[in-house]
Amino acid sequence: MSSSRKPYLDNIRWATVVLVVIYHVIYMFNGVQPFGVIGPFREHQFQDGFLYLVYPWFMALLFVVSGMSARYCLQSHTTKQFLKDKTRKLLVPSTIGLFVFQWILGLYNVKIGGGVDFSAIPKPVLYLIAVLSGVGPLWYIQMLWLFSVLLLAVRKMEKDRFWNFCSKAPVWSIALLVIVVYGSAQVLNTPVVTVYRFGIYGFSFFAGYFLFSHDEVMERLCKWWWMFDLAAAVLGISYTLRYLGENYAVAPVLNNIHACAYCWFAILGILTTMKHYADTANSFTRWMASQSWGLYIFHYLPIAVIACGLREHAPNAPEVLVYLLVGIGAFAGAYLLNALISRIPVLRWCVLGLRKEKERVQG
Repeated sequence: MSSSRKPYLDNIRWATVVLVVIYHVIYMFNGVQPFGVIGPFREHQFQDGFLYLVYPWFMALLFVVSGMSARYCLQSHTTKQFLKDKTRKLLVPSTIGLFVFQWILGLYNVKIGGGVDFSAIPKPVLYLIAVLSGVGPLWYIQMLWLFSVLLLAVRKMEKDRFWNFCSKAPVWSIALLVIVVYGSAQVLNTPVVTVYRFGIYGFSFFAGYFLFSHDEVMERLCKWWWMFDLAAAVLGISYTLRYLGENYAVAPVLNNIHACAYCWFAILGILTTMKHYADTANSFTRWMASQSWGLYIFHYLPIAVIACGLREHAPNAPEVLVYLLVGIGAFAGAYLLNALISRIPVLRWCVLGLRKEKERVQG
């Protein structure tokens, strides 16, 4: 991104990606969603509460930040440059990257799911199954590319008229957009692969572009950061206590008014708190920001590999040890894979969307 990048957005992005990694470590051993995971250590797991605390909002937040970043990018890039960059950075890794590298994750996903005899399946068929199963976290960048293309069509029609109108939005009207969040959460949801929530994630992306990209809007909102944080804390704790034990990733738990209100006020609270207190950069935050793309792209493979290995070779390993090994492996493995693949010319383009070794890729 250009020099117009705002430090607090980088800090939100890398911190949220860290939460995504922790989420997936706990998710792999959760006791609520039984498909594609190793499974729980025991019937009732206190740590599963973390999944309820973050799932309603953390990906929506990433789409908001991506929408804001798209606006800032288009201020210094032509439409043609923007489309070319987004296609390389988002579409290539989530399509070509599946055939080149992510099929390895697909093999482990199939293995973890169980019930498949690899020796009985022809190798070309097994490879295609692995490719389809290797999407993993890449669904986010698939959707982000689609929204970015749609944004260009919307921009051509609205010619900044709606964007300028949104700059005048009062705080109360932004808070009331929770109604729109609820409505968008009810539509355009895929029935089987439930992560593809085109309604709410599309709204989040375009809210980032049209609303939160205005400095004056963020300044008005920042005066109420503490109120948004308080509302999010109350809604988040009550939501987790109310629904703990139910499947948090499907309707009606995921898209009811409680979940949607929590999602919206968590986004408002995080945006304003980070803008207020974390709009700075240092050597650590800059490094984390530079690594967040690779961490997102690669983290799930070491989680799957280590979890699968422990299930086969150390099924009675202590719970704490399993989480430590999988958690440390997720971060270390992702950083190592990123360092390796980003240095291999063709591979870094296919898997990371990078043209050169030192390029940063962020949505």
